[in-house]
Amino acid sequence: MTRVRDVPVHDPTRVRDVRVAANDACGLAGFPADRAAAAELVATELATNLLKHAGGGQILIETVDAEPASDASAPQPALQIVAIDHGPGIPDLQAALGDGFSTTASLGAGLGTCRRLADVFDVHSTPGHGTVALARIHASARARSSRTEQPYRRDAVPVRAGGVNIPFVAGDSGDGWACVRSGERITVLLADGLGHGPAAADASDAAVRQLRQAAHLTPPELLGVLHGALRNTRGAAVAVAQLDLAAGRLAFSGVGNVGARFRSDGNWQHLLSHPGIVGAHRPAHLRHQRLPWSTDCLLVLHSDGLPSRWSLKAGVPSSALDPAVTAALIVRDASSSARPVRDDTTVAVLSPTPSDREP
Repeated sequence: MTRVRDVPVHDPTRVRDVRVAANDACGLAGFPADRAAAAELVATELATNLLKHAGGGQILIETVDAEPASDASAPQPALQIVAIDHGPGIPDLQAALGDGFSTTASLGAGLGTCRRLADVFDVHSTPGHGTVALARIHASARARSSRTEQPYRRDAVPVRAGGVNIPFVAGDSGDGWACVRSGERITVLLADGLGHGPAAADASDAAVRQLRQAAHLTPPELLGVLHGALRNTRGAAVAVAQLDLAAGRLAFSGVGNVGARFRSDGNWQHLLSHPGIVGAHRPAHLRHQRLPWSTDCLLVLHSDGLPSRWSLKAGVPSSALDPAVTAALIVRDASSSARPVRDDTTVAVLSPTPSDREP
Protein backbone atom coordinates (compact mmCIF):
# COMPACT_ATOMS: atom_id res chain seq x y z
CA MET A 1 0.00 0.00 0.00
CA THR A 2 1.32 3.45 -0.92
CA ARG A 3 2.03 5.06 2.44
CA VAL A 4 3.18 8.67 2.31
CA ARG A 5 4.10 10.80 5.30
CA ASP A 6 3.21 14.42 4.57
CA VAL A 7 4.62 16.57 7.37
CA PRO A 8 4.08 20.36 7.43
CA VAL A 9 7.11 22.05 8.99
CA HIS A 10 6.24 25.42 10.52
CA ASP A 11 7.75 25.22 14.00
CA PRO A 12 10.68 23.39 15.65
CA THR A 13 8.48 20.61 17.09
CA ARG A 14 7.82 19.36 13.57
CA VAL A 15 11.50 18.61 12.96
CA ARG A 16 11.18 15.74 15.43
CA ASP A 17 8.02 14.58 13.63
CA VAL A 18 9.96 14.43 10.36
CA ARG A 19 12.75 12.41 11.97
CA VAL A 20 10.26 9.97 13.51
CA ALA A 21 8.43 9.62 10.17
CA ALA A 22 11.69 8.75 8.40
CA ASN A 23 12.55 6.19 11.07
CA ASP A 24 9.09 4.58 10.87
CA ALA A 25 9.26 4.38 7.09
CA CYS A 26 12.69 2.77 7.19
CA GLY A 27 11.48 0.26 9.76
CA LEU A 28 8.53 -0.80 7.63
CA ALA A 29 10.79 -1.14 4.56
CA GLY A 30 13.35 -3.23 6.42
CA PHE A 31 16.27 -0.79 6.20
CA PRO A 32 19.41 -1.81 8.14
CA ALA A 33 20.32 0.43 11.07
CA ASP A 34 23.06 2.39 9.29
CA ARG A 35 20.86 3.25 6.30
CA ALA A 36 17.97 4.21 8.60
CA ALA A 37 20.30 6.48 10.57
CA ALA A 38 21.41 8.18 7.34
CA ALA A 39 17.79 8.69 6.31
CA GLU A 40 16.90 10.18 9.70
CA LEU A 41 19.78 12.64 9.52
CA VAL A 42 18.95 13.73 5.97
CA ALA A 43 15.27 14.20 6.86
CA THR A 44 16.23 16.21 9.95
CA GLU A 45 18.59 18.47 8.00
CA LEU A 46 16.03 19.16 5.27
CA ALA A 47 13.34 19.98 7.84
CA THR A 48 15.71 22.24 9.78
CA ASN A 49 16.63 24.08 6.57
CA LEU A 50 12.96 24.74 5.87
CA LEU A 51 12.60 26.55 9.18
CA LYS A 52 15.88 28.45 9.03
CA HIS A 53 15.86 29.60 5.44
CA ALA A 54 12.29 29.42 4.11
CA GLY A 55 10.08 30.13 7.11
CA GLY A 56 8.68 26.60 6.87
CA GLY A 57 7.44 24.24 4.22
CA GLN A 58 6.45 20.63 3.58
CA ILE A 59 8.29 17.31 3.82
CA LEU A 60 7.10 14.25 1.87
CA ILE A 61 8.50 10.85 2.90
CA GLU A 62 7.73 7.61 1.10
CA THR A 63 9.32 4.35 0.05
CA VAL A 64 9.93 4.14 -3.71
CA ASP A 65 11.83 1.88 -6.09
CA ALA A 66 15.55 2.63 -5.94
CA GLU A 67 15.45 2.47 -9.73
CA PRO A 68 12.92 1.19 -12.26
CA ALA A 69 13.02 -2.62 -12.02
CA SER A 70 12.80 -5.04 -14.90
CA ASP A 71 9.69 -7.21 -15.00
CA ALA A 72 11.88 -10.18 -14.09
CA SER A 73 13.23 -8.81 -10.82
CA ALA A 74 11.89 -7.37 -7.60
CA PRO A 75 12.51 -3.64 -7.16
CA GLN A 76 14.92 -2.55 -4.45
CA PRO A 77 13.51 -0.02 -1.96
CA ALA A 78 14.71 3.50 -1.31
CA LEU A 79 13.40 6.20 1.01
CA GLN A 80 12.50 9.35 -0.91
CA ILE A 81 12.47 12.60 1.06
CA VAL A 82 11.25 15.76 -0.66
CA ALA A 83 11.35 19.22 0.93
CA ILE A 84 9.11 21.85 -0.68
CA ASP A 85 8.86 25.53 0.17
CA HIS A 86 7.65 28.88 -1.17
CA GLY A 87 10.49 30.78 0.52
CA PRO A 88 13.03 33.30 -0.76
CA GLY A 89 15.08 30.71 -2.63
CA ILE A 90 18.84 30.19 -2.59
CA PRO A 91 20.83 32.93 -4.38
CA ASP A 92 24.04 30.87 -4.65
CA LEU A 93 23.08 27.22 -4.85
CA GLN A 94 26.60 25.89 -5.45
CA ALA A 95 27.88 27.62 -2.33
CA ALA A 96 24.91 26.32 -0.32
CA LEU A 97 25.75 22.75 -1.33
CA GLY A 98 29.14 22.96 0.33
CA ASP A 99 29.55 21.80 3.93
CA GLY A 100 29.87 24.71 6.35
CA PHE A 101 27.82 27.17 4.26
CA SER A 102 25.24 29.16 6.20
CA THR A 103 23.22 32.34 5.92
CA THR A 104 22.46 32.13 9.65
CA ALA A 105 24.55 31.74 12.78
CA SER A 106 24.33 27.92 12.55
CA LEU A 107 27.00 25.48 11.41
CA GLY A 108 25.35 25.40 8.02
CA ALA A 109 26.17 21.82 7.02
CA GLY A 110 22.58 21.03 5.96
CA LEU A 111 22.50 20.64 2.18
CA GLY A 112 26.11 19.51 2.02
CA THR A 113 25.39 16.79 4.56
CA CYS A 114 22.32 15.67 2.63
CA ARG A 115 24.23 15.45 -0.64
CA ARG A 116 27.01 13.46 1.01
CA LEU A 117 24.75 10.95 2.77
CA ALA A 118 22.09 10.42 0.12
CA ASP A 119 22.46 7.96 -2.75
CA VAL A 120 20.62 10.48 -4.91
CA PHE A 121 20.38 14.19 -4.23
CA ASP A 122 18.99 17.02 -6.33
CA VAL A 123 17.77 20.54 -5.65
CA HIS A 124 16.16 23.35 -7.64
CA SER A 125 15.82 26.86 -6.29
CA THR A 126 14.54 30.09 -7.79
CA PRO A 127 15.15 33.34 -5.88
CA GLY A 128 11.80 34.75 -4.81
CA HIS A 129 9.86 31.56 -5.59
CA GLY A 130 11.22 28.82 -3.33
CA THR A 131 13.17 25.60 -3.31
CA VAL A 132 12.58 21.88 -3.86
CA ALA A 133 15.19 19.49 -2.48
CA LEU A 134 15.16 15.73 -3.05
CA ALA A 135 17.11 12.95 -1.35
CA ARG A 136 16.88 9.18 -1.83
CA ILE A 137 18.53 6.76 0.54
CA HIS A 138 18.72 3.18 -0.67
CA ALA A 139 18.16 0.26 1.68
CA SER A 140 21.54 -1.12 0.63
CA ALA A 141 24.67 1.00 0.20
CA ARG A 142 25.75 1.71 -3.37
CA ALA A 143 27.69 4.26 -5.40
CA ARG A 144 26.51 7.81 -4.76
CA SER A 145 25.08 10.20 -7.35
CA SER A 146 24.71 13.97 -6.95
CA ARG A 147 21.77 13.87 -9.31
CA THR A 148 19.96 10.61 -9.97
CA GLU A 149 20.21 7.03 -11.20
CA GLN A 150 21.06 6.26 -14.82
CA PRO A 151 19.24 2.98 -15.36
CA TYR A 152 19.16 3.07 -19.16
CA ARG A 153 22.50 4.60 -20.18
CA ARG A 154 23.25 1.83 -22.69
CA ASP A 155 20.12 2.50 -24.70
CA ALA A 156 19.85 4.85 -27.65
CA VAL A 157 17.29 7.05 -25.84
CA PRO A 158 18.03 6.77 -22.10
CA VAL A 159 15.23 7.91 -19.81
CA ARG A 160 14.38 8.13 -16.12
CA ALA A 161 11.17 8.37 -14.14
CA GLY A 162 10.21 9.95 -10.84
CA GLY A 163 7.21 11.28 -9.01
CA VAL A 164 5.62 12.62 -5.86
CA ASN A 165 2.47 11.43 -4.09
CA ILE A 166 0.51 13.57 -1.61
CA PRO A 167 -2.32 11.79 0.25
CA PHE A 168 -5.64 13.44 1.03
CA VAL A 169 -6.07 11.17 4.06
CA ALA A 170 -3.03 11.04 6.35
CA GLY A 171 -0.90 8.00 5.57
CA ASP A 172 -2.57 5.95 2.84
CA SER A 173 -2.76 7.42 -0.66
CA GLY A 174 -5.38 6.20 -3.07
CA ASP A 175 -2.98 6.97 -5.92
CA GLY A 176 -0.07 4.84 -7.06
CA TRP A 177 2.48 4.92 -9.85
CA ALA A 178 5.36 2.77 -11.06
CA CYS A 179 7.88 2.44 -13.87
CA VAL A 180 8.95 -1.00 -15.11
CA ARG A 181 11.22 -2.12 -17.92
CA SER A 182 10.64 -5.13 -20.17
CA GLY A 183 13.28 -5.50 -22.84
CA GLU A 184 13.25 -2.35 -24.94
CA ARG A 185 9.97 -1.14 -23.44
CA ILE A 186 9.74 1.31 -20.53
CA THR A 187 6.21 1.46 -19.10
CA VAL A 188 4.97 4.14 -16.70
CA LEU A 189 1.60 3.61 -15.01
CA LEU A 190 -0.39 5.99 -12.82
CA ALA A 191 -3.52 4.70 -11.06
CA ASP A 192 -6.07 6.75 -9.10
CA GLY A 193 -8.28 4.48 -7.02
CA LEU A 194 -11.85 5.70 -6.69
CA GLY A 195 -12.27 7.92 -3.66
CA HIS A 196 -9.44 7.98 -1.17
CA GLY A 197 -8.10 6.08 1.82
CA PRO A 198 -7.25 2.37 2.20
CA ALA A 199 -9.92 1.04 -0.20
CA ALA A 200 -8.75 3.38 -2.96
CA ALA A 201 -5.14 2.40 -2.19
CA ASP A 202 -6.04 -1.28 -2.62
CA ALA A 203 -7.16 -0.56 -6.19
CA SER A 204 -4.07 1.44 -7.18
CA ASP A 205 -1.78 -1.12 -5.52
CA ALA A 206 -3.42 -3.91 -7.51
CA ALA A 207 -2.73 -1.96 -10.71
CA VAL A 208 0.96 -1.51 -9.82
CA ARG A 209 1.35 -5.19 -8.95
CA GLN A 210 -0.16 -6.21 -12.26
CA LEU A 211 2.15 -3.87 -14.16
CA ARG A 212 5.16 -5.62 -12.64
CA GLN A 213 3.88 -8.91 -14.09
CA ALA A 214 2.79 -7.65 -17.49
CA ALA A 215 5.08 -4.79 -18.54
CA HIS A 216 5.67 -6.54 -21.86
CA LEU A 217 2.11 -5.77 -22.98
CA THR A 218 1.09 -2.70 -24.99
CA PRO A 219 -0.93 -0.02 -23.14
CA PRO A 220 -4.34 -1.22 -24.47
CA GLU A 221 -3.46 -4.84 -23.71
CA LEU A 222 -2.28 -3.93 -20.21
CA LEU A 223 -5.46 -1.97 -19.50
CA GLY A 224 -7.46 -5.05 -20.54
CA VAL A 225 -5.55 -7.21 -18.06
CA LEU A 226 -5.92 -4.55 -15.38
CA HIS A 227 -9.67 -4.51 -15.88
CA GLY A 228 -9.83 -8.11 -14.70
CA ALA A 229 -7.27 -7.63 -11.93
CA LEU A 230 -9.21 -4.72 -10.41
CA ARG A 231 -12.69 -6.30 -10.50
CA ASN A 232 -12.65 -7.05 -6.77
CA THR A 233 -11.60 -3.49 -5.88
CA ARG A 234 -13.30 -0.11 -6.12
CA GLY A 235 -11.72 0.30 -9.53
CA ALA A 236 -9.41 3.06 -10.68
CA ALA A 237 -8.67 5.62 -13.32
CA VAL A 238 -5.46 4.47 -15.02
CA ALA A 239 -3.01 6.03 -17.45
CA VAL A 240 -0.35 3.92 -19.18
CA ALA A 241 2.53 5.32 -21.21
CA GLN A 242 5.08 3.07 -22.86
CA LEU A 243 8.34 4.10 -24.49
CA ASP A 244 9.85 1.80 -27.10
CA LEU A 245 13.56 2.58 -26.81
CA ALA A 246 14.48 0.86 -30.07
CA ALA A 247 11.84 2.68 -32.12
CA GLY A 248 12.07 6.00 -30.24
CA ARG A 249 8.29 6.09 -29.95
CA LEU A 250 5.90 6.71 -27.06
CA ALA A 251 2.49 5.01 -26.87
CA PHE A 252 -0.31 6.12 -24.52
CA SER A 253 -3.72 4.86 -23.45
CA GLY A 254 -5.85 5.87 -20.49
CA VAL A 255 -9.21 5.24 -18.86
CA GLY A 256 -10.92 7.62 -16.47
CA ASN A 257 -10.07 11.01 -15.02
CA VAL A 258 -6.29 10.96 -15.23
CA GLY A 259 -4.23 13.70 -16.85
CA ALA A 260 -1.38 13.33 -19.30
CA ARG A 261 0.67 15.91 -21.14
CA PHE A 262 3.51 15.44 -23.60
CA ARG A 263 6.09 18.10 -24.44
CA SER A 264 8.13 18.02 -27.64
CA ASP A 265 10.09 20.88 -29.23
CA GLY A 266 8.83 23.12 -26.43
CA ASN A 267 5.16 22.52 -27.27
CA TRP A 268 2.68 20.78 -24.95
CA GLN A 269 0.05 18.32 -26.11
CA HIS A 270 -2.78 16.82 -24.05
CA LEU A 271 -3.04 13.02 -24.26
CA LEU A 272 -6.67 12.01 -23.92
CA SER A 273 -8.14 9.17 -21.86
CA HIS A 274 -11.45 7.39 -22.44
CA PRO A 275 -14.28 7.79 -19.92
CA GLY A 276 -14.65 4.72 -17.71
CA ILE A 277 -13.38 2.92 -14.62
CA VAL A 278 -10.80 0.14 -14.87
CA GLY A 279 -12.26 -2.81 -12.99
CA ALA A 280 -15.84 -1.64 -13.37
CA HIS A 281 -16.56 -0.12 -16.78
CA ARG A 282 -14.06 -0.57 -19.60
CA PRO A 283 -14.59 1.16 -22.98
CA ALA A 284 -15.16 -1.19 -25.91
CA HIS A 285 -12.38 0.54 -27.86
CA LEU A 286 -9.35 2.30 -26.44
CA ARG A 287 -7.54 5.20 -28.06
CA HIS A 288 -3.87 4.25 -28.55
CA GLN A 289 -1.86 7.38 -29.24
CA ARG A 290 1.66 7.10 -30.64
CA LEU A 291 4.19 9.92 -30.65
CA PRO A 292 7.88 10.23 -31.58
CA TRP A 293 10.24 10.49 -28.59
CA SER A 294 13.50 12.41 -28.65
CA THR A 295 15.96 13.85 -26.16
CA ASP A 296 13.93 17.05 -25.71
CA CYS A 297 10.66 15.32 -24.77
CA LEU A 298 8.91 15.26 -21.40
CA LEU A 299 5.90 13.25 -20.24
CA VAL A 300 3.76 14.19 -17.22
CA LEU A 301 1.03 11.92 -15.82
CA HIS A 302 -1.11 13.14 -12.93
CA SER A 303 -4.19 12.31 -10.91
CA ASP A 304 -7.14 14.69 -10.67
CA GLY A 305 -5.95 16.10 -7.35
CA LEU A 306 -3.74 18.39 -9.43
CA PRO A 307 -5.51 21.45 -10.90
CA SER A 308 -6.08 20.94 -14.60
CA ARG A 309 -4.50 24.29 -15.49
CA TRP A 310 -1.10 23.49 -14.04
CA SER A 311 2.02 24.64 -15.83
CA LEU A 312 5.76 24.09 -15.62
CA LYS A 313 7.35 27.50 -15.20
CA ALA A 314 9.54 28.79 -17.99
CA GLY A 315 13.21 28.35 -17.26
CA VAL A 316 12.88 25.17 -15.19
CA PRO A 317 15.65 22.88 -16.53
CA SER A 318 13.52 19.74 -16.48
CA SER A 319 15.98 17.73 -18.57
CA ALA A 320 18.70 18.33 -15.97
CA LEU A 321 16.54 17.72 -12.90
CA ASP A 322 15.56 14.46 -11.27
CA PRO A 323 12.00 13.80 -12.55
CA ALA A 324 10.69 13.76 -8.96
CA VAL A 325 11.95 17.33 -8.50
CA THR A 326 10.12 18.36 -11.68
CA ALA A 327 6.99 16.64 -10.34
CA ALA A 328 7.29 18.45 -6.99
CA LEU A 329 7.72 21.81 -8.75
CA ILE A 330 4.53 21.18 -10.75
CA VAL A 331 2.59 20.38 -7.57
CA ARG A 332 4.03 23.30 -5.62
CA ASP A 333 3.40 25.91 -8.29
CA ALA A 334 -0.16 24.67 -8.93
CA SER A 335 -1.15 24.81 -5.25
CA SER A 336 -3.17 27.61 -3.75
CA SER A 337 -4.56 28.29 -0.28
CA ALA A 338 -7.76 29.40 -2.00
CA ARG A 339 -8.26 25.94 -3.48
CA PRO A 340 -8.75 23.29 -0.77
CA VAL A 341 -7.35 19.85 -1.57
CA ARG A 342 -10.17 17.35 -2.12
CA ASP A 343 -8.30 14.26 -3.28
CA ASP A 344 -4.95 12.51 -3.40
CA THR A 345 -2.46 14.20 -5.72
CA THR A 346 0.20 12.31 -7.65
CA VAL A 347 2.47 13.50 -10.46
CA ALA A 348 4.81 11.14 -12.34
CA VAL A 349 7.36 12.38 -14.86
CA LEU A 350 9.30 10.59 -17.60
CA SER A 351 12.25 12.53 -18.98
CA PRO A 352 15.47 11.88 -20.91
CA THR A 353 18.65 11.34 -18.94
CA PRO A 354 21.04 14.24 -19.63
CA SER A 355 23.58 13.28 -22.27
CA ASP A 356 26.43 15.27 -20.73
CA ARG A 357 27.00 12.77 -17.95
CA GLU A 358 30.18 10.84 -17.48
CA PRO A 359 29.80 7.23 -18.66
